[in-house]
Amino acid sequence: MKTTLITAAALSLALLPAFAQVETTPPPPAAPRQLQIPKPVEKTLANGLRVIVIEKKGVPLVAARLLIKSGGEADPANLPGLADTTASLLTKGTTTKSAEEIARGIEALGATLDTGAGWDESSADVSVMSSQLPQALGFLADVVRHPTFKQEEIDRLRQQNIDALSVAMKQPGRLASFVMAHVIFGAGPYGHNLGGTPQSLAAIKRDDIVAFHRNYYRPDAAILVLGGDIAPAKAFAIAQELFGGWKPSPGSHPMPAAWLKGFPSPHVVVIDMPAAGQAAVVVGRPGLARNDSAYHLSLVTNSILGGGYSSRLNEEIRIKRGLSYGANSSFDLRRDVGPFTATVQTKNESAGEVAGLVIDELNKLGTTPVEDAELGPRKAVLIGGFGRQLETNSGLVGRIGTLALYGLSLDEINRYISGVQAITAADIQKFAAAHLGGNDASIVIVGDAKKFLPALQQRFKNVEVIPIDELDVNSATLRKAK
Repeated sequence: MKTTLITAAALSLALLPAFAQVETTPPPPAAPRQLQIPKPVEKTLANGLRVIVIEKKGVPLVAARLLIKSGGEADPANLPGLADTTASLLTKGTTTKSAEEIARGIEALGATLDTGAGWDESSADVSVMSSQLPQALGFLADVVRHPTFKQEEIDRLRQQNIDALSVAMKQPGRLASFVMAHVIFGAGPYGHNLGGTPQSLAAIKRDDIVAFHRNYYRPDAAILVLGGDIAPAKAFAIAQELFGGWKPSPGSHPMPAAWLKGFPSPHVVVIDMPAAGQAAVVVGRPGLARNDSAYHLSLVTNSILGGGYSSRLNEEIRIKRGLSYGANSSFDLRRDVGPFTATVQTKNESAGEVAGLVIDELNKLGTTPVEDAELGPRKAVLIGGFGRQLETNSGLVGRIGTLALYGLSLDEINRYISGVQAITAADIQKFAAAHLGGNDASIVIVGDAKKFLPALQQRFKNVEVIPIDELDVNSATLRKAK
């Protein structure tokens, strides 16, 4: 037995060189398959609520999402986090049910119920067996239409969120993203943290929450999307029963967002945090709105730049140089122009070098063409991710809901694959030159400044340094008043 084991081991070692010579280059991606996406059917109720149904048979499940067409962009300038707070409190009690009764009722149905706010919307989502849809959707209608916003629930949520934000603002990555929002958008509707700050949350009163709900939660500014094993006629009947009597609150006055006509000039900001174990580097600039015709182009361009492990930023910063565990970038497409950001966490000593590498990659993408060997796989990643998302009812409802929210044709979902496939190397180079030039980008670095500031100032001029104890993310200058 012992001889046999030794012989086997020797044979394995002898074969290692042969195995090492085997070609490991993956085959090129196959042509994408055409997805069969059910056609949405829609109806608008007399009160203005738009109802969209996507019937998808085969699995007895339904996902529903109610979208309110206002979110963080509607936060008052002095109360960032109000939309998020309002949405989070919806399930904490209604005029007929306590928070515990809502939770137990949803659990008894085998359903899930979630609420929250994004930049352009507030939402309530439910997922349930199709046979239990009327009851589950009844809970959703109740929390959206009849929340009580009890003071004890407000105080509990406020303290939880303040505690979480206090921790987040001590983390270089989170703090850098807060500061970058202000650097890109200034005093505009997107120029704050969606969840607010400890100071703004402490200032939010119950009357503010009630007023926000009264002004923005109304049927003529809402969309209900249902997807799964439900016939449109039945879905419309349930919607009429649960939402047909919903009317705008008396005295409601939704305020239009004051969108920016221009953006602050790009600049470099360093938040000096001597206690930071590592530095966070964020490069950002104004990006695109969701309804921009360059939507598919932005997706493909970003996939090449920083949209995954094989992206250029990750290749250059992590794989080649070992300066980070990961580097990524994204376009956050919103109702108005949203941000483009590239983020990296690195050693304090290499923060200046990393900032320069990100700027170099942005400029390179606009000056040199992308090879087909790089472009094809990145398109395949996007198309594969799109297909996987549509395998679930919630993913399908999310996609259709986003199109409806931004006033786009629901048929655009059928043009995603062809839109991605149509992008050429020349398109990317032209787009990157116009929208990703590094010289027009701002840089925010949070870390121990003494370890990287000299190197940073060699490459970038007019670097503003703000000591952490002087930082005020609620201030227009990012500094505490003296």
